[in-house]
Amino acid sequence: MDALQEFISSASGFAWGPFTIILLVGTGILLSLGTRFVQYRKLPLALKLLFSKEHKGEGDISPFQALMTSLAATIGTGNIAGVATAIASGGPGAVFWMWVSAAFGGASKYGEALLAIKYRITNEKGEKSGGPMYYISNGMKERFGGNWNWLGWLFALFGFVASFGIGNMVQSNAVAGSLQESFGVPLFISGIILAALVGLVIVGGIKKIGKVTDKIVPIMATGYIIGALIVIFTNISAVPKAFSMIFSNAFTGKAVGGGVLGTVIRFGVARGVFSNEAGLGSAAIAHAASKNDDPIRQGYIASLGSIIDTLIICTMTALVILVSDVVTIGSDGLMAIQDNLSGAPLTATAFDNLLPGIGAYIVSLGLVFFSFSTILGWFYYGSKCLEYIAGIKAVEIYKYVWIGLCFLGSITSLKLVWGISDVFNGLMALPNLIALITLSTMIFKMTKDYEKKQDKLEKNI
Repeated sequence: MDALQEFISSASGFAWGPFTIILLVGTGILLSLGTRFVQYRKLPLALKLLFSKEHKGEGDISPFQALMTSLAATIGTGNIAGVATAIASGGPGAVFWMWVSAAFGGASKYGEALLAIKYRITNEKGEKSGGPMYYISNGMKERFGGNWNWLGWLFALFGFVASFGIGNMVQSNAVAGSLQESFGVPLFISGIILAALVGLVIVGGIKKIGKVTDKIVPIMATGYIIGALIVIFTNISAVPKAFSMIFSNAFTGKAVGGGVLGTVIRFGVARGVFSNEAGLGSAAIAHAASKNDDPIRQGYIASLGSIIDTLIICTMTALVILVSDVVTIGSDGLMAIQDNLSGAPLTATAFDNLLPGIGAYIVSLGLVFFSFSTILGWFYYGSKCLEYIAGIKAVEIYKYVWIGLCFLGSITSLKLVWGISDVFNGLMALPNLIALITLSTMIFKMTKDYEKKQDKLEKNI
């Protein structure tokens, strides 16, 4: 077992190593420059389109539900535990690198959704299927010729395996653990209830998932943000110090000893991507189901994901942790953490220190709802990956396996599962990034042509 754990640790080091980190951020920079930072230029329009009823096209869910489903899968333990882990492992400066990954990640999500709509197909059930496996196999074949199905198949395999851990068992374990710690609910009771609730939703397919996530995600995100803002504004005098800790340690790595800047960057970018999934390609699977035949408009909407997830929600978590004094920087420049906490317990302690008796419940309930929504969103991702690999009939079996794993994850120690899922989650990025880079000129041309056309229409009005 120790040998297996060591192998998985080494594999994780490769999957989330310097090459992947550089490729993730580099692709985001490339797409940001090529689209002239579309994620910021078109931000007001993206917000308008998000709530528009004017979208036309075939699909299974509305553009709003597509974004909420993708956010359901990304707003999870990464926003609560992931931020705390980044700070505990890489110091306060890691938050800066989370921001960097998100700042450029919006362009990656734009490109992913654009390609997802352009290359999606209609399956045997009349549902839309799309995402990296389709724009890899079909898009790269159209552009370069040859057979790229193997690369699409690899993405689907990595996504399918990752779904069991990072999309299911890790999340159900967080829900059960949180309910036991805060409310004394036995793990197996939480597992039974969670499995039943998940089963009720996923049996209805993407339409039911979309209807549930478009209610849960706005409510849970708003509730968590309000709780965080109460903490921040009641301790507003400590906020400048928190930002100072972030920026002063972003380029030195001194807080974690030895000036290991690479550690700060790695944990910041890796946890940022774990939070918003920009560059992994997973969100594109949800956007492919949108009732929107306009790739550019769906891309605008998709680009909001990184802003909402990381630049807003993760920043709220980071500020709460840093204003609470659970993390301090000594006169020697080294970081000290109360009781050597990390992950969700660090976030919970920070909230509870500043809102005694209430703060821990904000984190507990946040984890419950964030993780539940992630399980729903990742079920859809995993099912579409499996559909690409083995056909639509295999998905019916997958549903019941998924429900069973919700219960198993609630009652089982998941150190090994977490490691395996972390590896495959990182490996997902590689086929997707290859496609984004090789198809980037198409993304740039489609964006430029669309904007020229829109400008011309506006001038003629």
